[in-house]
Amino acid sequence: MSRKTARESVFKMIFEYTFSKEKNNDMLEEMISADENKAEIGYIKEVYNGVIQNYDELIEKIASVSQSFKLDRIYKIDLAILLVALYEILYVKSIPTNVSINEALNLSKAYSTEKSASFINGILSNFVGE
Repeated sequence: MSRKTARESVFKMIFEYTFSKEKNNDMLEEMISADENKAEIGYIKEVYNGVIQNYDELIEKIASVSQSFKLDRIYKIDLAILLVALYEILYVKSIPTNVSINEALNLSKAYSTEKSASFINGILSNFVGE
């Protein structure tokens, strides 16, 4: 499994988490078992568990830089993308910030609306620029 595929897997699990607010260990195990060469197991576990453990902090940070958008108006897909990217930026020092932002934009282009990429880029740029 590539890092891109691992990130996409984590995004999907976090998307589910934004609705249920419950950790899905079965899905986590399924995603880990899908990593045939076992190269990204650490990343998947770290980011999934990390976003959940730091969820309230990450939400507060997103809210602080999304000036004109209240959190309940942000599409859940975009919110999940932002949570993964922001966690990487804050806690995964081995991933350069620009890579996290670029990968977030790629996810938004694949899974969200036409305007989502510019919204996500704005939020992450505002955060990084603080």
